[in-house]
Amino acid sequence: MSEPQLRDILCEGPAGPHRMAWWQWGDPAAPDLIVCVHGLGRQGRDFDVLAQALVDAGVDRGRPVRVVCPDIAGRGRSQWLADPQHYVPPTYVGDMIVLLQALQQQAPIARLSWVGTSMGGLIGLGLFGTPDLPLPAPLHRFVLNDLGPVTEWAAIQRIQGYIGGQVRFASEEEAALALWAVSASFGPHTPEQWLALTRPQLRALPTEQGGGFTLHYDPAIALPLRQATEQSLREAAQVLWALYERITAPTLLLRGAESDLLSTATAEAMTERGPRARMIEFAGVGHAPTLVVAEQVVPVVDFLLAAS
Repeated sequence: MSEPQLRDILCEGPAGPHRMAWWQWGDPAAPDLIVCVHGLGRQGRDFDVLAQALVDAGVDRGRPVRVVCPDIAGRGRSQWLADPQHYVPPTYVGDMIVLLQALQQQAPIARLSWVGTSMGGLIGLGLFGTPDLPLPAPLHRFVLNDLGPVTEWAAIQRIQGYIGGQVRFASEEEAALALWAVSASFGPHTPEQWLALTRPQLRALPTEQGGGFTLHYDPAIALPLRQATEQSLREAAQVLWALYERITAPTLLLRGAESDLLSTATAEAMTERGPRARMIEFAGVGHAPTLVVAEQVVPVVDFLLAAS
């Protein structure tokens, strides 16, 4: 597998100036841009397998693509925010507009597609469901990975229980085991696959702090989530349905068949409302499919690179 290019950009807005890192795969001048955005406590290298598959398939089909995978503020190589109350979707949507405008300057965007896992899907809804935002191109194709307008309260309570904790691991292997304990819902992975997903999640600690590793995100990203309530989720669902129903691009909805965050009822409603998403469910997987096994990667590649 090839390595992506790491770049960053300065974002400014209500959250204050901060640098956002992003990973670029493929041809930087390609008119086809696919942006892949990770979940709450993850980072852009989650999409290594999918990005490589998209680049390879684009070359094979004579349709080169560039794939961009940002580290959302407070995660991965991106800067932490001074005020954790700004770790919310409006901040991230603003950052994505800055990134898209910079990518447009790098090379004109003819087709813009989006893959959003969990929080990344939420950001996509805000970005493409809000009218009159200064986007460089309309949405061409949209992939929502285990995310819908209605988020189940039990899943939020589960995530509240582990996100943002201060942790230290003696080794990458110890970290992989610990992360698997709270991520088993991601579905079956080989030890090699899980270790590859774990390494970018880790930040080495200096010797004077005892060495080892900790997680590669600001623990304060958990603060807004911990303030969520069942009532606030119900109110958010009304807004999110309105955003979803403004989406007009072909939409693919991925769902872990055992997901506790995206219910079967919500997923089925998404196939009947708005863009009438085509849904694919993955057996033996909860929240959220990691898009590293062929069963999950191939349909996403085929959908994104299908002839218009």
